[in-house]
Amino acid sequence: MGKLDGKVAIITGAAVGLGEGIAEAYVKYGAKICMIDLSKDVEQTAQKLRDQYHGDIITYVGNVADKNQMKEAVQKTVDTFGEVNIACCNAGVCRLAPFEQMSDEMRDFHIDVNIKGVWNTCQAVIPYMLKQGKGSIVIASSVTGDIVADAGEAAYAMTKAALVGLTKCLAVEYASRHIRVNCSQLGYARTPMVEKMAVESNPDDPESAIADIAKGVPMGRLAKPIEVGELFAFLGSDESSYITGSQFVIDGGSTLPETMSMGTNE
Repeated sequence: MGKLDGKVAIITGAAVGLGEGIAEAYVKYGAKICMIDLSKDVEQTAQKLRDQYHGDIITYVGNVADKNQMKEAVQKTVDTFGEVNIACCNAGVCRLAPFEQMSDEMRDFHIDVNIKGVWNTCQAVIPYMLKQGKGSIVIASSVTGDIVADAGEAAYAMTKAALVGLTKCLAVEYASRHIRVNCSQLGYARTPMVEKMAVESNPDDPESAIADIAKGVPMGRLAKPIEVGELFAFLGSDESSYITGSQFVIDGGSTLPETMSMGTNE
């Protein structure tokens, strides 16, 4: 039996990248899932996972920034599978710009997706979890904002740091009602979003930007989306039944202090 057998999960931002990795892990461990994304490509990704794992998967094309659409997505999930046990709040955006040049539109874009999107997802799913008597929410935050910061990422850092506060508050508010809330704090993974950031950082040679990131990671590489999916699967499962309000750094050691400046490593 898989650790997620009998569980029903919604996964936002599920068409590509981290969301695809999370969806793969959930289906692999036996969950029934609703894959949500703004892109219609989410159905193609879902079919690939159906073919590979023969899982029960539905899709919903919608915008996490639209509360009504998130309510519809959750209702579709419940109508199809009878319940919803886990919410993986993964959808997110990152655009780079010097702070003094960052437009209000770019700032609000980050707020709408990264903060309001998670807020809307949680508000849509928690009423069902309360009726069922339990649930688990896993929020994708980041090491950026709460632990480290990079120039040009003010909007991203601000919004991802906010999710740590939301995680802790919801964890306290719903612990007595058996809803657990935790967040992941990823460093860098090889995803379309990171590849886009690399182009923005170094348009002439984006691969060198990605290589430079890997050089700063003690493990010498970026994460694979499925590795992030494994963490989300653990946090959604009953294996983590006594964990709530926690932050899980998954960064290959990149935020460890003084990892590169001195020591015995050559």
